[in-house]
Amino acid sequence: MTKRQMKLTFPSELVTAPLIYNLVQDYRIMTNIHRADTAGEQGWVVLEMEGSDEDIEQGLAWVTAKGVQVEAIDSEP
Repeated sequence: MTKRQMKLTFPSELVTAPLIYNLVQDYRIMTNIHRADTAGEQGWVVLEMEGSDEDIEQGLAWVTAKGVQVEAIDSEP
């Protein structure tokens, strides 16, 4: 199992979409929300993802295709 911390930025039309739920259900990724904000024109979430490398990559490709901007967060101090 791999852990990765990512920042996902959602355009306004996707702020209320159940994308994190779909990551859990469809890609077998365990998630932990560290921070989030949905005020204004867009929303963002700092999300810790745990799963196989393949599942995480497929899940990130899926949210990116939906229009979500994905950035890796360096978890080193």
